Amino acid sequence: MRTCADYSQSDLFTAGPVETKTTSLRQLNAELSSFNSFGTKTRIDEFQGSGKAIPIFINEFWTSKQRAASSLHEISYRACFKPQLPRFFIERLTKLGGTVYDPFLGRGTTVIEAGLLGRRGLGCDINPLSAILTSPRLCPPTVDEVRRRLADLHWSYSGDVNEDLLSFYHPETLGELYALRAHLLAASGEGDSHEVDAWLRMVATNRLTGHSPGFFSVYTLPPNQAVSAARQQRINLLRGQTPPRRSVPELIARKTQTLLKDVTEAGRLTLRRAGLDAVFITGSSDKTPELKDASVDLVVTSPPFLDVVDYASDNWLRCWFNGIDPAGIGIWTDKKPEMWSSRMTGVFLELSRIMKPRGYIAFEVGEVRGGKVKMEDLVIPAAQKAGLVAAFVLINSQVYTKTANCWGVSNNQLGTNTNRVVVFQKNAH
Repeated sequence: MRTCADYSQSDLFTAGPVETKTTSLRQLNAELSSFNSFGTKTRIDEFQGSGKAIPIFINEFWTSKQRAASSLHEISYRACFKPQLPRFFIERLTKLGGTVYDPFLGRGTTVIEAGLLGRRGLGCDINPLSAILTSPRLCPPTVDEVRRRLADLHWSYSGDVNEDLLSFYHPETLGELYALRAHLLAASGEGDSHEVDAWLRMVATNRLTGHSPGFFSVYTLPPNQAVSAARQQRINLLRGQTPPRRSVPELIARKTQTLLKDVTEAGRLTLRRAGLDAVFITGSSDKTPELKDASVDLVVTSPPFLDVVDYASDNWLRCWFNGIDPAGIGIWTDKKPEMWSSRMTGVFLELSRIMKPRGYIAFEVGEVRGGKVKMEDLVIPAAQKAGLVAAFVLINSQVYTKTANCWGVSNNQLGTNTNRVVVFQKNAH
């Protein structure tokens, strides 16, 4: 089997996206003002910040009506934006081969979309699960390669198990999870992992709990986080359910087939080319010495919001499977706007260092605390303290999904899923 390193530069340049031109700020403002791709006209408002009026463009700029996102994005992760958001900016503000960075990587939407578009992706997240979930998708194996690797592994396990996990899994399913976990941790510790193992680890991490037979667990909600074992026991009692037998290798193969559904051989080559130069940092985004000065063309990101999402609690089961101590991960959970703003100023100072002159930062924010706090009110001053210029605010007006509605999100009024994007630019000097 060929690994990422086996692909020569000539191989990787034989296929890929068509070159696009970067758009100047004046051109972009003109496009947003006249945007009418989905049958509505742009509404223009103003944000008053530091005595300067900043335009606000409101329209449906990306939508479910347009081309569906690649199946490669179908990884559950809480508080992630749609791939159409980074694509909108990557296509307009970078060239083929340009560098795109996400300082709050999450499930890797920005970096994967950059790779699909033939750009170099860089990512940083203090949560080590982010690199685990993202990196393998820049070097995707084939379904046949995954099936062969699954057949090579031993799925029996005779060691001790945490009996609390039996509230989620059938005993035989849990045994297979322990066998896979032991193999992955041992191989990683010895530095002798098979390339496909990273893919198995990513898929298994994503299939730990959910609401359908496609997950290893009994019914639970939501699929992008794990409730406590005690809470799952109560769910089982209320629903009168017991964990059914699930085949771990078969579900990994099935999810692999779904993820790779849209990945052509040309697309695989494009992704592998991006994967050769990709950088993943596990650490705080205000200190990234691994990234060179003036090396990034575009940042597209969404920061951790004010005490809305508790990543450590959400990911406790994923951390267990990957041998990670969640207590040792310094996830930001700032409750006071002043503290959050101070942290963001530090991030923007670091982004200013690594951005190329006239490079752009698309910062997706949301409304929190029942709409009483608009994050752009905090983000814009923080970025201005770092010497960045607020170019405009873009609000993507859209109809929410059933998932958003079940979380109590009203269309463009409440919650963190409103796609409010503040765009900054670094001065040329």
